[in-house]
Amino acid sequence: MVNRLKPVPDTGALPADAEDAAISVLRQFRQVFNAVKSHFQQVEKTVGMGGAQVWALSLVRDHPGIGVGALAKAMSIHQSTASNLVRTLIDREMVVGVKQGADRRAVQLNLLPAGAKVLKNAPGPFAGLLPDALKSLPPATLARLNADLAQLIVAIAADESGASIPLSDI
Repeated sequence: MVNRLKPVPDTGALPADAEDAAISVLRQFRQVFNAVKSHFQQVEKTVGMGGAQVWALSLVRDHPGIGVGALAKAMSIHQSTASNLVRTLIDREMVVGVKQGADRRAVQLNLLPAGAKVLKNAPGPFAGLLPDALKSLPPATLARLNADLAQLIVAIAADESGASIPLSDI
């Protein structure tokens, strides 16, 4: 089969034809999604756990005593999703949850040796390829991307709840 799609010009300019421009952008989305998917597959193949779990482990390592709420905020996920991640990590003896202080419901998380071993073997970046790449972009680029993606989200009527699902779970 002959590839009739035009590659994106090096200048960053889109093709003049609207349909070709849409196809060009679609191809770029595919490149991003495939790179993210490949990274998560590599993480899972290497350490036997998902990317969100590895990211959570790295946050617990970097912030000993972090709570589930702070973990959820750091990962930009719903607190119930973070609780499920933590429960799995505790069950697999990667982290320990300790209840201290006046509020006995609050759990402080700390990394166990098995969790440290996973992080030692896991390919980075621990937060995932996309968050790491986004952090490297200039503020003006992020602002444009944010505005443009907001328009796309409206155009496809995307559900807001999807914003708090880790990419590795999609």
